[in-house]
Amino acid sequence: MMSSVSPAHATPEDEVASAFARQARYLAEQALSYEHGEGVRRDPEHAAVLYCESARLGDPEAMYALGWMYANARGVTRNDEYAGTLFAMAAFLGNAHAEKMTRYTGDYTGAVPDCLHPPASTLLAEWPADELIAAMSGDRQRIARLLVEHAPRYGIRPRFALAIALAESNLNPSALSPKNAMGVMQLIPETAERFNVRKPLDPEENIKGGLAYLRWLLAYFEGDIALVAAGYNAGEGAVERYRGVPPYRETQKYVERILAFVRNRQHPYDSSVVAPSSAISTFRLAAQKEQDS
Repeated sequence: MMSSVSPAHATPEDEVASAFARQARYLAEQALSYEHGEGVRRDPEHAAVLYCESARLGDPEAMYALGWMYANARGVTRNDEYAGTLFAMAAFLGNAHAEKMTRYTGDYTGAVPDCLHPPASTLLAEWPADELIAAMSGDRQRIARLLVEHAPRYGIRPRFALAIALAESNLNPSALSPKNAMGVMQLIPETAERFNVRKPLDPEENIKGGLAYLRWLLAYFEGDIALVAAGYNAGEGAVERYRGVPPYRETQKYVERILAFVRNRQHPYDSSVVAPSSAISTFRLAAQKEQDS
């Protein structure tokens, strides 16, 4: 959904989210043209590719359309697990038609087509950097470019990295919290030491440490963005103790903010980084019960 914030009062987050939404909508409209042959040759295979790119950028209509294609074998091989997950993702973002379709394809399984899990080397492609970063002030542009440069090297989608950085420090390399969290991605001393950050107020070193922690959390919580965000805010121990997002108002608001910005529940992860949390099956069962209720 497009931001209702007026341009004069738009924050850097609003500008970035708006640009992503415009790009996602453009791709979905192009996909629709190719799906039905409106003004272009009919090409459902190419439509599926464009829908997937739009879905990666968080467009719920594209998620629904791609789910429909997988449910009906249009341009892709039929796959009800992919369709069910895509419909569930679209329904989570408010698409009423998608919610009805899950009755026929089954519930969310987490299975998605490969196009939603690009290799780390292609993660940068989803980030229209020049347009988005140009909306920021000069100092924030420099920090944002560091994030864009380093995030794919850690297997992190730049959009997710930016969401965390904005929520933590608003891209301020001098930020210092009452709990002594430092720098752009607000590393506390224990986390800085854990990921070998010797100069936490150095923006580049701080960002590398924050990205290393995100990569670890993604592997530990098997790509579940809500759990990863909660872990980054409150610590992975708190997430395990409460078997999900902890009941801290700050953490819950933080997770909501990250999910609203990223507009995706799952993220690719490197399973070789660390073994998954032993409680991951419990998390999934609780999430399923919440979805069913």
